[in-house]
Amino acid sequence: MSSPAEPLPGEPAPTAWQWRRLAPLLAWLALLVLLGLSAAGVPRAIEALTTQHLQQDAEHGAVALVKHMQRHVPDLEFVFDGEGPPPSNAQDALAALRDSAGLLDFMLFDAQGRLTLSSESTGTRPPALAAADPRAQAARTVARGGRVPTVLVQAQRSNRHASAPSDAHTGTGLVSISLVPVMQAGALLGVVRLTLDQQERALVTARSFGHAALLTGMALCLLMAAGLLLWRWRLRHVRAAERHARYLAQHDALTGVLNRSAFHLELGRVCARPNGHTGMLRCGAGCALLLLDIDFFKAVNEQRGLALGDRLLREIARRLQAALPPPHLLARLGGDQFVVLQRSAAGSGDTAALAGTLAAALAAPFEIGDTTLRIGASFGLVLQGTDGDEPDTLLQRAELALHRAKSQCRGSWRFYDAALDGELQRRRELVQDLREAVENDRLHLHFQPLHAAADGSLQGYEALARWPHPQRGFVPPLEFIALAEEHGLIERLGRWVLHSACREAATWPPGLAVSVNVSPAQFDRDGVLLADVRAALEASGLAPQRLELEITESMLMAEPEQGQRTLQALHCSGVRIALDDFGAGYSNLGLLGRLPLDRLKIDRSLTQGLGGSDLKADLIVRSIVSMARDLGLRVTAEGVETEQQRLALCRHRCDTLQGYLLGRPQPAVQLAHRTALAGATAAAATAALTSTAVTPAAPAASAAAVQAAGSAAAA
Repeated sequence: MSSPAEPLPGEPAPTAWQWRRLAPLLAWLALLVLLGLSAAGVPRAIEALTTQHLQQDAEHGAVALVKHMQRHVPDLEFVFDGEGPPPSNAQDALAALRDSAGLLDFMLFDAQGRLTLSSESTGTRPPALAAADPRAQAARTVARGGRVPTVLVQAQRSNRHASAPSDAHTGTGLVSISLVPVMQAGALLGVVRLTLDQQERALVTARSFGHAALLTGMALCLLMAAGLLLWRWRLRHVRAAERHARYLAQHDALTGVLNRSAFHLELGRVCARPNGHTGMLRCGAGCALLLLDIDFFKAVNEQRGLALGDRLLREIARRLQAALPPPHLLARLGGDQFVVLQRSAAGSGDTAALAGTLAAALAAPFEIGDTTLRIGASFGLVLQGTDGDEPDTLLQRAELALHRAKSQCRGSWRFYDAALDGELQRRRELVQDLREAVENDRLHLHFQPLHAAADGSLQGYEALARWPHPQRGFVPPLEFIALAEEHGLIERLGRWVLHSACREAATWPPGLAVSVNVSPAQFDRDGVLLADVRAALEASGLAPQRLELEITESMLMAEPEQGQRTLQALHCSGVRIALDDFGAGYSNLGLLGRLPLDRLKIDRSLTQGLGGSDLKADLIVRSIVSMARDLGLRVTAEGVETEQQRLALCRHRCDTLQGYLLGRPQPAVQLAHRTALAGATAAAATAALTSTAVTPAAPAASAAAVQAAGSAAAA
């Protein structure tokens, strides 16, 4: 099965989105280029750092040697004065200094910058240097208080420390030249010029800086690699999150198939085909829509619970996907309604064949946990180009075809027929008329009597809503009740019935009760029904014991705990509770022991089987009545239409009977107790007038009769 690839509404354009994704990578590449350019100057930087380090090291070494000289060379002032040869002990100390490791040569200058001694011969004075000699000039500069920095040069250096004369050799290497002033008692004795061998130290320093640079580079590379890996991981994470968000936005969370919005986008893309040169949009040829609705799914939710219903929907989607060949699309529009886009339909026969394939896939039993369910599906079929050109039109007409299939024969499929548009218009007008009738109090209440089975006495009435339409006459209750439930009017309608019935029953004799059916919409929201009942009783003044609410067990399946709380509160207030339609549907016997019930109402389907050859119906009714009596419940039988049924129910000791045999629903002014009361009132008035005319001497008696008649009429 294919899936749409169109970007979601509001999603950035692909080009901008890609640039935003590549921005971190481009920044990383720019940083890499900068580091590469920086790496090109690393050798020069290492060389500069090495030179600076060697200069500082050479200066420290030279100062240290001069201090050593001051401590260990005696008569140092005679060494610097340049007069005669240095003392012998000073010569020995200078000779030992000359053999120091790393010292290539040294020269001593007096305070005026004249050469007085050199390392070539520590026992004799060297010849004077020319005034223009750079060494003499540098010495004079230092003597005058100037500063000559240590200089690193490549020069000839000899190996003084060879183990044998044959090992001595000279070579070119890095040496440092430093001039250090020698002070004694605050006076300048002279200047020492030291030449130190820096070749080995230069190699060690360069190697150290090289290793440091290498380690730093490796650390930077590792850091960049870690940053790149982190960026790649984050990018994958972001892409995965985007894919998941796209999936959630385009797919149904429960079943995993396409949702309504994604399917509508895909259907719009399929329908967008240029029609010649007009530029108009019309559907592509060879496509069809199959709108399917699961039969009796509501009963599964009510009787088995929402969790099982969700598992069933997932299994239904799985089977439909398995039975649907590519490239067709499957989507869930909501609830138990699915839609299939058949991309390549050769005609109505091909579409009908696909509907048959899908219906066969759903016909097999569903094994969900320990429960086996058998369901079916009804289909509404439309052909693109033939039945419509726009997505909304196609879906609307597919829904009309589906409604026709469900109303005629569940488990079948129907193609769209243009006559269905008239039916849709009629339903729309009927819904609007119903809305106005509810808002403007144009509905009527009829009351069907309930009689005691033992003596036939009147026990009360069941309130039933009737709609006298000004053009259509009385609309059947099943039709307008279904419309009210479908379009959200049932809660308001149920509240109107409750208040009107209580207001009417308050005018009846105290022994008569009224029974009112409760809609699931009133029962769904916690506390709404309880508040409505209390308001109706308070407004009418009706005693709570004279109101009986009829509920069905399916109303308790979605929220059983909430329903039990509501019923318990109503029962504690004095209102009686009856379980309607018992014996039809699921008939959960476990509810009888948990609910605060006063009465069971046997469904008319069981009553119809009494009084004939169906012995099972008698057995079932007798068992229900016996069970109800053991539980302390009264029993009412609905749908009593024949004398045989009445006698059978009396034989089974049923408490109350209701049906056309005993009385049809009538307006309030035509109820049986009102008719009997009106007859008694007229007879009393006639007798009083006759007595007055025959016996004029009895005014007191006639007045009493008239007063009694008036009282009866008022009642």
